[in-house]
Amino acid sequence: MTGVTTAAADPVEPKPEKPRRARGEQTRQLILETALRLFRERGYAETTMRVIAKEAGVAVGNAYYYFDSKEHLIQGFYDRNQAAHREAAEQILASETELAPRLRGVLHAGIDVNEPYHSFAATLFKTAAEPTSPLSPFSRESSPAREAAIALFRDVVDGSTAKLDPELRKELPELLWLAWMGVVLFWVYDKSPGRRRTRRLIDGSVPLIDRLVSLSRLRVLRPALRQALALIESVRRDD
Repeated sequence: MTGVTTAAADPVEPKPEKPRRARGEQTRQLILETALRLFRERGYAETTMRVIAKEAGVAVGNAYYYFDSKEHLIQGFYDRNQAAHREAAEQILASETELAPRLRGVLHAGIDVNEPYHSFAATLFKTAAEPTSPLSPFSRESSPAREAAIALFRDVVDGSTAKLDPELRKELPELLWLAWMGVVLFWVYDKSPGRRRTRRLIDGSVPLIDRLVSLSRLRVLRPALRQALALIESVRRDD
């Protein structure tokens, strides 16, 4: 009996995903950039997803595919903005080892990154300031960007030569982030050219912070430090 041998069919190679992913990311960024422009021009409340889609030249369903709502668009802005802040801070973190210049550089880098959105910031703040808003920097929805920001300040601390009380070292990154939130609020309302007043606030505050951190190592101040850290922990608890 003569058998017929047939060659096994070559496996079908899956099509590369990179071009599709690249186009998808381009569309996502287009929608985000369009939304931010419209928020600046028309205000957050007056800008709908339908208007954003029309201006971006995409279907409404396509806009919702990338962003479930306007709130998700802002969260996308937060995430991208935080990534840009870290990138802008990389050089100062790589070249400085003392706490004060590291912190000063990171704060100024944050102002540089945020500056193009200054006209939009006041509009956004009106919504984000509402305690129940998902756009609040303290909300559950904002936690990825918040944690990324705290991680950046942790790098400021951990990469420095500063000698810190262990308990303060643990809490300091979040405390610096809270200080940064105060700077951002000041920046929102700063109408001086080039935000000079905000930059003066940074340059004047950093030496004070550095001094307080240094003094925290003094034995005589440790009881007050423990009391302050205990207070922070008590207000953090939800009970």
